[in-house]
Amino acid sequence: MTAYHLTGNYAPVAHETTETALAVTGALPRDLTGTYIRNGPNPRSGTSGHWFLGDGMLHGVRFEEGRATWYRNRWVDTDRSGIHRPDGTRNLRSAAANTHVVRHAGRMLALVESSFPYEITPDLGTVGPYDFAGRLGTPMTAHPKADPVTGELHFFGYSPLPPFLTYHRADAAGNLVHSREIEVPRSTMMHDFQLTERHVLFFDLPVVFDMALVDQGTMPYRWDPSCGARIGVLRRDAPDTPVRWFEIDPCYVFHTFAAHDAGDTVVLTATRFADLSDRTGATNTAVAWRWTADLAAGTVRGEQLDDREAEFPRIDDRLAGRGARFGHAVGKDTLIRYDLETGDAAVHAYGPGRRPDEMAFVPSTADAGGPGLLMGYVYDAASGTSDLVVHDAGTLEQVAAVHLPVRVPFGFHGDWFADPA
Repeated sequence: MTAYHLTGNYAPVAHETTETALAVTGALPRDLTGTYIRNGPNPRSGTSGHWFLGDGMLHGVRFEEGRATWYRNRWVDTDRSGIHRPDGTRNLRSAAANTHVVRHAGRMLALVESSFPYEITPDLGTVGPYDFAGRLGTPMTAHPKADPVTGELHFFGYSPLPPFLTYHRADAAGNLVHSREIEVPRSTMMHDFQLTERHVLFFDLPVVFDMALVDQGTMPYRWDPSCGARIGVLRRDAPDTPVRWFEIDPCYVFHTFAAHDAGDTVVLTATRFADLSDRTGATNTAVAWRWTADLAAGTVRGEQLDDREAEFPRIDDRLAGRGARFGHAVGKDTLIRYDLETGDAAVHAYGPGRRPDEMAFVPSTADAGGPGLLMGYVYDAASGTSDLVVHDAGTLEQVAAVHLPVRVPFGFHGDWFADPA
């Protein structure tokens, strides 16, 4: 039986493509100039042991003054020589680079959480591995967090061997200025984390490293709720002090919406899986969830915000750490706009056979929290092709669709990269 991640629109595409004759339905804003780029796994060999393990492929659509001028897809040209060097040390240049793409201090980076990032160009070319001028000695999470006020980039690296978790901070110019080990009892899969104005928040959740799975060619992590679950809170003004841990019910979080400080409490919203016991992923679903940690009382409260299936949450990143009122996520065939304070939700349904990827927020004005667009790929099973759709972020109305003559396989994360001013 063929694994799910090699069938349908999970299946990889075999070739790099450039298309310039792009039809558009609707009206693209005339001032839309930049590139939308999304990353995802696309094994060059045509097969992989798990969806998470395929070689990274970037899919981009270029806009110039409201015109869609090209679509192209390119593999990230990485070292895949193996995770160990001949002397037995870890080869952090060996990477799939298949999970996310971000820009910081003028560099665009393709990310995967098991290795160094790879620097790329705006037209999807590969520059090479990037290690912050030799200062990075661990893998780098695929979900770094940029502070929109200070310009700093906060991130972490986790490892199957000690040190299991290391926290890093780069300044606005891209210099890695702080790194510290965080003591945790075991290696767990830490995919995402969060940032507030005063704190860094970590998840220590029960998806644990299992050496017995390494030789099976699949993800070497398994669900073990007996290990417990907790959220860690680190003070940004004292980054070498101990992390405070708050116990929560066993669960898993791949992705977060946002976090913010509220007096003596820290509020964190995410999409939460009750368990990941099904390693195939066929029955695992997530819902919107909020935790509120009372730092004075030393307690934490969790609450479900909605019962709809929701994943790939996004906000206006200019509000990161400061309190975003609204966030967006996708379900199997829906786009959802959440009021993160009340839990109220509005839904756009794509219709039978049309399935969305993550939707990134594209600002329409200079005002953080102001109007904007949502942009992402939608696959149409009937035609076997994909569109890059554009929605009004406030109303969820679809304002335009760029019709691609090719299929964009389901993938992970991307973003809008406006041309530098």
